Amino acid sequence: MAKAKEATKGKGSKEAIETGVMDKVPVSRKRTHYLQNVVPALREQFGYTSIMAVPRLDKIVVNMGVGKGEEDAKHLENSVRDLSLIAGQKPIITRAKKAVSNFKIREGHRIGCCVTLRGERMYHFFDKLVSIVLPRLRDFRGISPKSFDGRGNFAVGLKEQIVFPEIAYDTFDRIRGMDIIICTTAKTDEEARVFLQKMGMPFREN
Repeated sequence: MAKAKEATKGKGSKEAIETGVMDKVPVSRKRTHYLQNVVPALREQFGYTSIMAVPRLDKIVVNMGVGKGEEDAKHLENSVRDLSLIAGQKPIITRAKKAVSNFKIREGHRIGCCVTLRGERMYHFFDKLVSIVLPRLRDFRGISPKSFDGRGNFAVGLKEQIVFPEIAYDTFDRIRGMDIIICTTAKTDEEARVFLQKMGMPFREN
């Protein structure tokens, strides 16, 4: 019995990306910062009577489109590989919901991949995004605060995946962009903006 446990110990980390099942993720410093600093500040600023009313991160969706995934299977395969390394979780393949003749896309064609992050992995990704990735952008002067959708969700577009430290310059085959949607429980864009700013999002000052 003891030998069986030793044989399986650490197996999750070795096969994490292939299976999509990850080892237990340690508590992120951003979650600790949220509980210790952000929650009291937001309750004081907006007058929330309940801690459950304070905005928090709900999920982060990372989407990477490949266009002609059916024609270039290698491109799609490498996109899944890159997104797996970036997110630390196996992505799902996205398919076209309807045919678009102008783009030569039929219903059901593979057109990209996406991953949805929740829990500690979401906080770790957010921490990496605001602390490492965004400052590495060329001529970075802050994120525009105008990309809210009216319901407290914020969108960030990146033109190249090589700004992530997991992507080695000698392994990627082409530049790939991605969309990052940060979903919060805030009821208004103003509350979401203040919340993300206190969480470390480097918004540009107009």
